[in-house]
Amino acid sequence: MNQKMETSVDNQYKKMTETPVARLIITLGIPTTISMLITNIYNMADSYFVSRLPSISAGGATSVVFGIMSILQAFGFMFGHGAGSNISRMLGSKHVERASTYASTGFFLALLCGLGIMAGGLIFLEPLMRLLGSTETILPYAMKYGRWILIAAPAMTASCVLNNILRYEGKAMLAMIGLTTGGILNIALDPLFIFAFDMGIGGAGLATALSQYISFSILLSMFLRKKTQSRLSVRRIARDFKTVGDIVVTGLPSFARQGLNSVSTMVLNAQAKPFGDAAIAAMGYVGRTSSLIFSVGLGIGQGFQPVSGFNYGAKKYSRVKKGTLFTLGFGMALIGIISAVCFGFAPQIISLFRPEAEVIQIGSEALRLMCVFLLFLPISVVGTMLFQSIGKSVPALILSCLQSGAVFIPLCLILPYRYGIFGIEISQPIAYFTAALVSLPVTLVFLKRLPKDESPDKEIKNEIE
Repeated sequence: MNQKMETSVDNQYKKMTETPVARLIITLGIPTTISMLITNIYNMADSYFVSRLPSISAGGATSVVFGIMSILQAFGFMFGHGAGSNISRMLGSKHVERASTYASTGFFLALLCGLGIMAGGLIFLEPLMRLLGSTETILPYAMKYGRWILIAAPAMTASCVLNNILRYEGKAMLAMIGLTTGGILNIALDPLFIFAFDMGIGGAGLATALSQYISFSILLSMFLRKKTQSRLSVRRIARDFKTVGDIVVTGLPSFARQGLNSVSTMVLNAQAKPFGDAAIAAMGYVGRTSSLIFSVGLGIGQGFQPVSGFNYGAKKYSRVKKGTLFTLGFGMALIGIISAVCFGFAPQIISLFRPEAEVIQIGSEALRLMCVFLLFLPISVVGTMLFQSIGKSVPALILSCLQSGAVFIPLCLILPYRYGIFGIEISQPIAYFTAALVSLPVTLVFLKRLPKDESPDKEIKNEIE
């Protein structure tokens, strides 16, 4: 290991294991939260600008195609969180070259997966849109918009890995630069392509695709310019099943979360279909708004993950416990404040997307229900992220499934038959509450059983090339 790299490794180790936990989580969490907010805002920007088009069906199309984005994020986050969790623990125990193996393997697997989804989706575009919940009136718009989202698939999946590696290395600010640049560009290009170039909903898709590839290029440049401890190269791709298995198994909770979100979107659209395009559009707008609120808790949680994984690898268990409790309390307080504001202004928020009375009525009622129960969401999110960051995949997978769809999907299939549209509106809030009831005792028992801190091994066992 050269002297410069050795100094960098030691400085990062000291930062992650000695900085006060609360300050470290906030320092890492703020840029991650900003990144999550920008990502959700430019997803909402597509919905907002498309909603300026005359047809409600165009607005419904963005809700339908959101299912594709969830599928792409499912694979991207699986490889990203799977690689990142292992990387943080490898760096915590100072196995730096091994961290590069996880980084390269996760990145190229995600890129290959994105290419496969792009090819399959473009070939079977129409049946895919129908599967995601398109009505006959929504279908033409969904195909125009979805085509561009599929073209951006490789950039989306690979960017998830690059972003998560940067975060797990404790370099959330670098990740923020790449994500926010793409997000701001998307917001700027939407009105230009949709209205100035008269491309309609296809312009929104093109703007998203361009911004995704630019964001990907910026994130990749961080690795090419050697701003990270881990390195990316084809020759570092793992040739053994164990490394791939470590990535996939550790990333399964993220895959389950995003995958179930995608299935949930399809179920939601299918159940809302009998109530008309207005119901599909309204529930889509509620989903986008609640995702924006959720991104705050998720951002703080993702600031917590590298702290948890790194210190668990360094055997500083007391810092893992402090970090978990701080993140839980801080996340609940922050989401509680934002949810209260959204509850009060629910009709005004929905009216930003569509002016129709039916859309506003359905959307504002559903959003207020969601805001009440979002307060419980950090409990399951923090529990999932704790277990995932330290490599405890089974509890992470179970809690992730409960949070994302295992409860919501059966409720959404059953409740509308008795309660109509209200049954759809209440399904996700009940699912959040149920996940919290299970997550809290499991997390507290684990924290109580953590051993005392151990002295970390100071010897660097691998050389960085």
